[in-house]
Amino acid sequence: MRLDAALASAFYSSALLIGHACAQDTEDLVGSVTSVVESLTSSLVSKPTFTPSVIKAPFFEQFTDDWESRWKPSHAKKEDSKTDEEWAYIGEWAVEEPHVLKAIEGDKGLVVKNAAAHHAISAKFNEKIDNKDQTLVVQYEVKLQNGLECGGAYMKLLQDNKALHAEEFSNASPYIIMFGPDKCGATNKVHFIFRHKNPKTGEYEEKHLKSAPMARIEKQTNLYTLIVKPDQTFQIQINGESLKNGSLLEDFTPSVNPEKEIDDAKDTKPEDWVDQARIADPEATKPEDWDEDAPFEVLDEEATKPDDWLDDEPSMIPDPEAEKPEDWDDEEDGDWVPPSVPNPKCEEASGCGKWEQPMKRNPDYKGKWTAPFIDNPAYIGVWKPRKIANPDYYEDKTPANFEPMGAIGFEIWTMQNDILFDNIYIGHSIEDAAKLKAETYDIKKPIESADEEAAKPKTPERAKSPMDLKFMDDPILYIREKVQLFMTIARKDPIEAIKFVPEVAGGLGVLLVTLLAVVIGAVGMSSAPPPPSPAKKSAEKAKVNDTAASAIHELAEATTSSSGAEKVQAEVNKRTTRSSAAAE
Repeated sequence: MRLDAALASAFYSSALLIGHACAQDTEDLVGSVTSVVESLTSSLVSKPTFTPSVIKAPFFEQFTDDWESRWKPSHAKKEDSKTDEEWAYIGEWAVEEPHVLKAIEGDKGLVVKNAAAHHAISAKFNEKIDNKDQTLVVQYEVKLQNGLECGGAYMKLLQDNKALHAEEFSNASPYIIMFGPDKCGATNKVHFIFRHKNPKTGEYEEKHLKSAPMARIEKQTNLYTLIVKPDQTFQIQINGESLKNGSLLEDFTPSVNPEKEIDDAKDTKPEDWVDQARIADPEATKPEDWDEDAPFEVLDEEATKPDDWLDDEPSMIPDPEAEKPEDWDDEEDGDWVPPSVPNPKCEEASGCGKWEQPMKRNPDYKGKWTAPFIDNPAYIGVWKPRKIANPDYYEDKTPANFEPMGAIGFEIWTMQNDILFDNIYIGHSIEDAAKLKAETYDIKKPIESADEEAAKPKTPERAKSPMDLKFMDDPILYIREKVQLFMTIARKDPIEAIKFVPEVAGGLGVLLVTLLAVVIGAVGMSSAPPPPSPAKKSAEKAKVNDTAASAIHELAEATTSSSGAEKVQAEVNKRTTRSSAAAE
């Protein structure tokens, strides 16, 4: 113990002396490191500046400063056939930069400003978009800055007609395509709905995509792309990744084309038609030994009372810990009776109270007899009405030739605000849409991901071993663990301790040199200049005492602390094992 105390004291004293001598250098080093870190951090958070794209398309929107000349909020009433209540589109719109995970300086988008409100806004195309025999590409960005618990973020491509007025845009306005994310409760999907015109009746019917992909509900920007080709196939992409491929003729409900044949509504099943496949065997009889009155259970005559059965103990007893309530009035409430609790003695034995033979299943029980079933010899089969030609049948082989579209609109209700839309492309070029993705989304995504990761709380990992510690991470812990490791090894082999923990040994060496210098200085005191004034000497002594007290406090913690003890012992064992193996 004396050796441990001496070593600890020596090391801490030397550390203090070295620290005092190098204090200025350390401050300079920390200042340099801080400057470098600030420089790196500044370079990491620097963001590009928005530059409008030169891509051309029938409709292309990046919400530049003249956006209000194209987009008009609606002031119509929302139609709802399920209620007589009228809903107005009171939700406000704005064009602004994102306040969450902003990636590009000056890049603005169309933002939903009100929570729990109906919003509607639209923009007319300069010319109607007719994709007959052409590929149609619809692409736009959605940024859910406050998440999305219940609401839509989909767009509508409105049917081109003379009655298309932006101020009257509502849920009743005829659209051709509805596309985009929708989330509420268990519903989470990317809608793709198109309105198809019946060539025989001229009526429109909504066709809904079956097995729609899930929307991305997160605060980062997500890019939604719909591609419809002239061969009647479609593809839905999210962030450039294909998540759904299919056919307009096969993957929508109700189907684009009706059945050629339908059931004849006038056909009826004949009275003598037998559609019962199995019947009770009419020739079967009940066996003579079949007792339908036999009980399901009988007394177990072979059962005997357990030896530890407590006949005189009740199964329930008054709760010995229960106390009469202070406000109990015997005259009004009656005599107070404590509640009953299970008898603890019964839990230790097989049971309490009067013992009775248990019941067991009757081996002779058969229940009520029924005749077995056999195949019905008169069975004809399941009756179905005959088929007739469908008078409403038609075949549209090119549903991808949508009706001309004259405007785009967002008509949504949402519980979350600050939904942002940006970089809307509606055209015919898959290549241009991909180029736009590279110019916008591909730049935003890594910056947003880095910012989101940087904002997460960091949990520092504690070093698993004293050898893994770094001085700059925790100087006090570093010195404490190193001293503990040195002293533990030195108990068995001081030479091995010097080899294994040279930094401690080095500190001791510096201490010895310092002590020699002090001794030499003391010898030459007779020829030294006059000592400093008493006041100055007293101040310096107080400073040294404070430093020494702090060192003693740390030494006490290092000596008494058990933190890292098992790890230190593991290091010793490893080192001892290596030394033994080398010696052999």
